[in-house]
Amino acid sequence: MIDALVQLDRAWTLAINSLHTPFTDSMWVFFSGKTVWIPLYVLVVVLLIWRLGWKKGLVMILTTALCILCVDQFANLIKNAVARPRPGCDPEMLAAGLHVLIPTKSLAYGFFSAHAGNAMAFAVCSLKAVRMGRNAEQRPWKGLCSAYSILIVIWALMVGFSRIFVAKHFLGDVLTGFIVGLIFAEILCAISRLCFRSRPRP
Repeated sequence: MIDALVQLDRAWTLAINSLHTPFTDSMWVFFSGKTVWIPLYVLVVVLLIWRLGWKKGLVMILTTALCILCVDQFANLIKNAVARPRPGCDPEMLAAGLHVLIPTKSLAYGFFSAHAGNAMAFAVCSLKAVRMGRNAEQRPWKGLCSAYSILIVIWALMVGFSRIFVAKHFLGDVLTGFIVGLIFAEILCAISRLCFRSRPRP
């Protein structure tokens, strides 16, 4: 059963990775970067403080940062425990025609994708924080919240799937990362909401 899933994962990874063009190659390398998204993070920080105020805004920013830290460290733990090589280090994948955009310099483990997990955690935490803001169900905030929801989820998916196109991860690595990021975000955001509700009123 496990072997069948592994072979299916490898086949789907090759199929997705093969859908490349010179334009999309540049796009996927861009989405797979880290520092290029710093302006987005700064913009979201400003948005959360504007929507929630300094106190709640900072709490949700710290919650998001903690969530990303937890996902990142958990990913490192699982990578070392599972020890599954990245597709770019797999001779069989390379022989099958894997298109490598970002070479892996040495043997590195890839299960699961911290990029996918962190992107999903950031998307879910920031989305929940935006929806916590005042007048979230009134116009124009309702439309803006809906637009942000769509855009930030698409961004997270693009970041995750970029890792397949640059040959850093298998499809299973990315999907697992999405799930782990979602779980951590749901748990930590729920704890934050409980803290808000339990705070005594003057």
